[in-house]
Amino acid sequence: MKAPDPFAQQVVGLLTPLGPVRARRMFGGHGIFMDDVMFALIAGDALYFKADAETEDAFRAVGSLPFTYNRNGREISMSYWRAPAGALDDMAALAPWAERALLAARRAKAK
Repeated sequence: MKAPDPFAQQVVGLLTPLGPVRARRMFGGHGIFMDDVMFALIAGDALYFKADAETEDAFRAVGSLPFTYNRNGREISMSYWRAPAGALDDMAALAPWAERALLAARRAKAK
């Protein structure tokens, strides 16, 4: 069994005050879940939060960029945006972004 990823453990630890958060290995990174809703992902050493039409502008306003990957020579953009600079410093900075992401993920699941 692979050892737990330290960055994923750090993210889960920071997000635990929101509720029962867990990380699951997937796609070479980790999905971050609460109540079986994926609201964030970890790719490399970066945390990305779920966004939608109601929340993308907030991420854009702080200079965040969406998660992208290459498939068959094309760049694919997903509805996950990089956590703003400094957000991983403490829960007070991280919580508003995580809450937005959780709401966006729940709205997407409800559709």
